[in-house]
Amino acid sequence: MSEIYMLMTITKRSMGKSMLACFDKNKLSTVLCSLAKGTATSETLDYFGLEVTEKMVMMSVVTDETWRNVKRDLENEIQIDVPGTGIAFLIPLSSIGGKKVFQFLVDGQRFVKEEESTMKNTKYELIVVIANHGYSEEVMDAAREKGAGGGTVIHAKGTGLEKAEKFLGVSIADEKEMIFIVAKAENKNDIMKSIIEKAGLESKAKSVVFSMPVTETAGLRLQEVQ
Repeated sequence: MSEIYMLMTITKRSMGKSMLACFDKNKLSTVLCSLAKGTATSETLDYFGLEVTEKMVMMSVVTDETWRNVKRDLENEIQIDVPGTGIAFLIPLSSIGGKKVFQFLVDGQRFVKEEESTMKNTKYELIVVIANHGYSEEVMDAAREKGAGGGTVIHAKGTGLEKAEKFLGVSIADEKEMIFIVAKAENKNDIMKSIIEKAGLESKAKSVVFSMPVTETAGLRLQEVQ
């Protein structure tokens, strides 16, 4: 899959409404939000004249064309390029679990499928699962059956999920759990398929699954020797 990315923005929590307005302007109605806190040392904060602030992390799927418009608005209206305001970056997606999920995440953005990226030839992939709150164990049980190791769970809140019924035929709660699983590339499809079958849209978990290429890893030695 090419030209589809996960857009992530990290800003001061007080800018949450402005960021959502920017996303809404560019028709990015499906957004995941999670609270966070910066880790800069007091010396660094003093040097740049900054204060410790609570952070808001927002995630949405975008195409190249949409990103160009969002970037322009982030710079012109949010002034995200001013030091201390925030950052935005893209992570390429390598696959999305199912046509309906693809339609839901892209949600009307113009997309032209191209040749597969060479980044597909990576040894590991990051599988991201967005599930209803309280169903991370069901997701991990399905993933472990196909060789996955551990996972990391992040709590988030979704916006624009009222459109889920249009694309997916289900009603999705706005309280979400995001599960991150790093797996060998050759196991990725089996793991995603298992999650879709046992914790997917037909289950109470209502999981949405996609993956991202991982270029380098450390700390996975035990998986290397298996």
